[in-house]
Amino acid sequence: MNRDKYRWSGTDLLHKLADLPHELWHWFKGKAHSVQHEEPLLAAAHRIELNRPSLDALKRRYAWKLSLAGKDEAASAEAWDEAAVSPWERQLTARLAAERDAHNRNNLTRTTAYLRMYREHPELHWAFLAHMVSRNGGWSMTDLRGEFLPYLLSEDQREWVFRFLERANALIFRDAYPQLLLYEASLRHRRPLFHLLPAFGVSRFMRPLWEHFWERRESALLTVGLIINEQQHIEERVVRNASFLQQVVDTFFFQAQSLLQLNQVVFPYRYAADCRLAGLILESFSSLRERIEVGKSLYAILFGIPAVHEGAVRFACERRHTGSRADYWPQLFASVRHGPPVKRGQLREKLDGLRLKPGAAPLYSPGLAEAWPDRPIAPTEPGDWFTDIAVLGYLSSIPAPFSFEMTQANGFGLKKIEMTVLAGDLLV
Repeated sequence: MNRDKYRWSGTDLLHKLADLPHELWHWFKGKAHSVQHEEPLLAAAHRIELNRPSLDALKRRYAWKLSLAGKDEAASAEAWDEAAVSPWERQLTARLAAERDAHNRNNLTRTTAYLRMYREHPELHWAFLAHMVSRNGGWSMTDLRGEFLPYLLSEDQREWVFRFLERANALIFRDAYPQLLLYEASLRHRRPLFHLLPAFGVSRFMRPLWEHFWERRESALLTVGLIINEQQHIEERVVRNASFLQQVVDTFFFQAQSLLQLNQVVFPYRYAADCRLAGLILESFSSLRERIEVGKSLYAILFGIPAVHEGAVRFACERRHTGSRADYWPQLFASVRHGPPVKRGQLREKLDGLRLKPGAAPLYSPGLAEAWPDRPIAPTEPGDWFTDIAVLGYLSSIPAPFSFEMTQANGFGLKKIEMTVLAGDLLV
């Protein structure tokens, strides 16, 4: 009998359905407010322009590189020949590999390393984009132990999703961070050292981009190149991996993420006294093309809208990444539970838009250290993805964003997840 006193009942659901017109009115009102907020910020936005002569020169070099790879098996693998470099270069690559591995412990250490790199070298736009996207990766990891997802996924399902997120996050860092370190070492020694990229298993695609960047400092071209490279890097190793396809990518939950809006990528940014969210929704993570194009669009939002860029940098520098969503919205989330976990059959509605209902405890969003212990990282599978010049079609300028505000959409997404959990509670 006690259980029924607290149970979210069919009557509650009927009341909720009766409230739909009121809820829709508030949604449209919030949407109108978002558009009103966006307009002056978008007026100052600019497109991310890639230099046409630079693109043409790079494409010619890539065509030559691939033709050479077709004739020479060793060249096609860009194999690392340790005997062909000096003792000093061998020591340097060993030291950079050790530094990479020290920062590749977990999502927190990776995300922090990206920000350090950007603050010291702001011409490396990709480092800040990677920092903000990696924050999202950490939040997705801790959501698996948070307020709602334990009611929707079994322990085994959550373990597999975490492995998937962790593997992608770790492999991108393992590939990209030594590239950033090698650029830093090149600055220190005042000469380009990008012939050493094969020591870290980096694709042949990246050396021309880094050497061009060394000469011209075209940040946008390097950033788009890194977006392409890192998504290609995880395509076969993670997204198309047989185990992850069966246990994660092809599952109903993963396919339903669009419906539940679990695939939002958000960039918290300070604006006046508020912490607002910019970003967009990744409709299909399994699509390589979409991941690359979304990455480019996120870059345009983060670096093409001055207010978002300034506010995001301010947020990133002020708020250490913990993996908890309380990092950006402490009014809704808490990294410590306010009471024991609520059992099925005793769930109550907590959210009222972007506020908590009176008397409701904050949504539980643990830090990464509390949610998932560190685990060993398996070696990267060998191979070079760059075998077809058609991929160069992704090297293109990016239009100025036409929309970016996710504050209202994120609140709406949270509400959809809560209602899904509560509706499921009726079946218990």
